[in-house]
Formats: sequence, structure tokens, C-alpha cells
Amino acid sequence: MGQKTNPVGLRLGINKTWDSRWFSIPKYAELLQEDFTIRNYIKNRLQRAGVAKVEIQRAPKRITIDIHTARPGIVIGRRGIEVERLKEELQHLTKKDIYINIQEIKRPELDAYLVAESVARQLEQRVSFRRALKKTVSSTMRMGAQGIRIACSGRLGGAEMARRAQYHEGRVPLHTLRADIDFARVTAQTTYGCIGVKVWICKGEVLSKEDTQEPGSVPGRKRGSGGRKAVKGGRGRPQER
Repeated sequence: MGQKTNPVGLRLGINKTWDSRWFSIPKYAELLQEDFTIRNYIKNRLQRAGVAKVEIQRAPKRITIDIHTARPGIVIGRRGIEVERLKEELQHLTKKDIYINIQEIKRPELDAYLVAESVARQLEQRVSFRRALKKTVSSTMRMGAQGIRIACSGRLGGAEMARRAQYHEGRVPLHTLRADIDFARVTAQTTYGCIGVKVWICKGEVLSKEDTQEPGSVPGRKRGSGGRKAVKGGRGRPQER
């Protein structure tokens, strides 16, 4: 099932979290649709900012939005003008108080959505898909990823028959739930039709405290602290009175 399931959804609650963190029984569908509208508005307005993820948290009359971007300067603007303007537009859209936090992505080459978006933009500019995939794979591995897999499907190179091309380097263990795997899919709108781009990036394994202990050790006990203490009276035996 690891090959067919979305790796992010399979790891929710293990080493991944939800993009929308709130709960509401009444008006659940309306709030979910509002989240969808907010995300689309932010990504369409900040196309040049490299927005990878938008996280939303809700209070009764307040919405907190965390924007993960590779170019925070474009989102904030000079003296914070752009982020204040975005805040006012979202407040007018939702009729609620909006709080915006900007999270910088320091290594965009390790973000699956930004990598997939970069490949899609190159395909739209008629760059050879082999060249785009090989260049992307090498740059991601150079930044410290343990493995990457990129798959493109569609009329590659303008061919009459659609096909699928895939490049893989390193290890991407989809069945290992403790593996930190980022996944994204983006659609490239080319003159020959739509081309789907999927990216899997393995950043390592997230180990708990129990997994990092030495084999055979007891949790909470230091090494060498167990066993019987030595007692005077020869060879560690208790002295008779």
C-alpha cells in the first residue's frame, strides 16, 4: 500500500501534521470550503514568492495563517506593506480577524512542492524533460537529501502517445513510516496538453527516544548501573555475622 497511498496522508500523526488544525461540528463544510478559498487566494496572489504550504488554525472569531515560503521578502514587502495589504484582503474575504505568520523555507531544493513546481515551469517553457529531471535530481541530492524520485506522465516532448518517465536516485522507503518523506503533485499546462509531475523526497528517518537507545538496554536505566553491588567478605558474597 505504500506505493499507492499518498505518503503524507499515510504518516499523519506519526511525523506529519494536518494543514488545517481546527474542529467544528456545525458549519464544517463551510469552514472547509473557506480554507480552500484562502489557500487558492494566497497561492494565486503570491505566485512569485514560492509558497509551498499554507497552514490554517482557527479560533471562534480569529484565523491564524502560517505561510511557508522560499522568498519571505516578497510576501512581507518593504516595511511590511505587502503582508498588511494581504491581511486586509483576507479579512474582507472572510469577515474575521486574520493573523499571518511568515515561515521561511531555507532549503527550497528539499521541498517537494517547490521542486515539482520548478519542473512543471520548465516543461511549460519547452525545456527537454530529460534535462529538467536530471538537473532537478542532482541539485536535490547535492543539498543533502537521502533520496528522490520524480515521475512525469503525459505527452512528453510533444509525442502523439502519452507515456510515463521516471528518474530515481538514493533511497525512498515508502513502506517505512518513520521515514520523513515529502510528496507533491503539480500539473504543467503545456501546448501539447497537461503533464502530471509527482515528486517524492526522503530527508531521513525520524526516530523516537526508544529507537535511539542501545539494543538490550532498559529504558530509564543508565548503562552499568544494574547488577549486585560488591560487598566486603570475599568474591562479592555477603559477610556472615
